[in-house]
Amino acid sequence: MALAGRALHRVLEVVTIALLVVLALLVITAVAFRYGLNASLPWYDEVASVLLAWITYYGAALAALRRGHLGFAGLVLSLPPLPRKLLFVLAELIVYTVFVSMAWAGWFVLQIMAGETLVSLDWVPLQFTQSVVPIGCVLFILAQILSTPDAWARIVAGLDVEAEEIEAEIAKAERTQAEIEAERDRREPPRS
Repeated sequence: MALAGRALHRVLEVVTIALLVVLALLVITAVAFRYGLNASLPWYDEVASVLLAWITYYGAALAALRRGHLGFAGLVLSLPPLPRKLLFVLAELIVYTVFVSMAWAGWFVLQIMAGETLVSLDWVPLQFTQSVVPIGCVLFILAQILSTPDAWARIVAGLDVEAEEIEAEIAKAERTQAEIEAERDRREPPRS
């Protein structure tokens, strides 16, 4: 992955993890207030749902950069080279069309929401909370663009990413097992 792809990967990881931590802390705080203090945070449900939407969009962009969304690699790779390439191009065009349309629609909706705020926190504009739709879609498109060259090379070569990952993990486990056995043999005195 190029430098831009690695930079976007790091940013999306940091943002997604930060959002997960904030959501987890919010849930713990809300539970503590509800059961410990017998009080409820009136803004909890609304803010938690916004955070969940943000995690979904930014996490989806991160998965797109990793090409980690559900797919049919086995089916696609079983096709001859030309249909495999054509199917890849068609799938990419569909993804770009869907996310460009969603980004445009999200931007359009943001214009309609001008001046609106959250119900429970009237100082938080809806445009801020809903900005994740066009931003997330643009990030998804950028992730697709940055990951396309590697994905294309794999399709042309007929390589299955999942099979490669499984083989790498098996090799890693075998190395770990060999290290454990070597350490055990080093510590135990030879038997006579």
